[in-house]
Amino acid sequence: MSDQTQTQRQRPQGSGLDGYFRISQRGSTVGREVRGGVVTFLTMAYIIVLNPLILGFVPDSTGAFLGGGAEPGSGIPAIAAGTALVAGVLTIAMGGFANFPLALATGLGLNAFVANTIARQSTWGAAMGLVVLEGIVILVLVLTGFRKAVFHAVPQQLKVAISVGIGLFIALIGFVDARVVTRIPDAFQTTVPVQLGADGHLGGWPVLVFCLGLALVVALWVRKVRGAILISILVTTVVAVAVEAIGDLGAASADNPKGWSLSVPTLSGDVVGLPSFDTLGEVDLFGAFGSAGTGVLAALLLVFSLLLADFFDTMGTMTAIGAEAGLNDEEGTPPGAQRILVVDSVAAIAGGAAGVSSNTSYIESASGVGEGARTGLASLVTGALFLLATFFTPLVAAIPSEAAVPALVLVGFLMMQQVTEIDWRDLEVAIPAFLTVVLMPFTYSISVGIGAGFVAYVFIKVVVGKVREVHPLMWVVAALFVVYFAYTPISGWLS
Repeated sequence: MSDQTQTQRQRPQGSGLDGYFRISQRGSTVGREVRGGVVTFLTMAYIIVLNPLILGFVPDSTGAFLGGGAEPGSGIPAIAAGTALVAGVLTIAMGGFANFPLALATGLGLNAFVANTIARQSTWGAAMGLVVLEGIVILVLVLTGFRKAVFHAVPQQLKVAISVGIGLFIALIGFVDARVVTRIPDAFQTTVPVQLGADGHLGGWPVLVFCLGLALVVALWVRKVRGAILISILVTTVVAVAVEAIGDLGAASADNPKGWSLSVPTLSGDVVGLPSFDTLGEVDLFGAFGSAGTGVLAALLLVFSLLLADFFDTMGTMTAIGAEAGLNDEEGTPPGAQRILVVDSVAAIAGGAAGVSSNTSYIESASGVGEGARTGLASLVTGALFLLATFFTPLVAAIPSEAAVPALVLVGFLMMQQVTEIDWRDLEVAIPAFLTVVLMPFTYSISVGIGAGFVAYVFIKVVVGKVREVHPLMWVVAALFVVYFAYTPISGWLS
């Protein structure tokens, strides 16, 4: 179904806010949209704290740190402000232009790749230049219709598998962020790579706070209480602040494994302050192509890796959000898909230009959908809160992961319910669907799960002699993913 057809079928009725966002038409209310927008922000607010930690302590090839400081972490305030600024502006654009309950922020995984792989070989400006170039390429692919054409070429049951896999993925994110599931330090010497709690058992007040939050959100949800997710986050945050005030637990570390996972729930120092945006414009568009550490071919490969991850992460995310909200058409396509993809592409450019890494769509938006969000009004609320956060960083930092991520576990369950739509008796689609579902959480990557499913789908069709059933674009995408998976040996050969 084309965007034009969808627009005709969903022509706004009424006037004002309701008419523009089609709130009533999508079975929602202004109150639900506001609650959904607030919940999405609360489950994503960690990125304002986490992104500076990932980007702010890595020196580039010249020894400089992002934000202009000479010491590790000196640019953290500027990175935090830039992270919140870009997330706010682009999330508002998603709501106003695409009318979809999807929020954007700096992409996790992408930022680590930019910091540890690209910046270390060149400069921070050159690394952000590659992010901008990647975003421009994706935008061109969107405007020419290629990105949407690839989306339509994907079999429907693989789209369902993507949603299910993302559900498991975000549930795992919730458990890991709350340190209910942790990595075993000597993973290469044991058959068990992860474990329960910090030492094989649940322990520590932060874990208890998470368990209380999870129990509360489940109880409220099964009782069909309006605002269940938002209520649970706020109540659990208050409990967390009280626990920290009494116990002075501090942040988790090797010496303090039972501390808070990321943000310590305490208010100290100035609550309000003027933000610094020193990372904005820290871009050298073509610097990486002349860098001794990268070179032209290596730089192109880095751009390709960024592009492929961005390209399919958003495709999977918008499919999953649309499915959970009940907005997708019979082909599994959300309304206004082209506009969603345009905003997401611009977000990649904006993130690089602002010096905070590529921005992309966040699957945590599903928590807002779980609260009732169905339109772009929720995104406007989320975006506005991100902009306010540039002035209220201490307040944002007071929300610990343990209070916010129980919502992700619940939403992971809700998305998992779509698994019944996959025909598990049809091996030609069941095996690719299985790989898609399990590899997302197992590899901590949406793109890896999608890529494995696509490659397996094409391979099986070849094996059973049904080559003609494979859409030509699926051949192209599968081949690109083979290159993506072989990044390390290819980059080694180039160097």
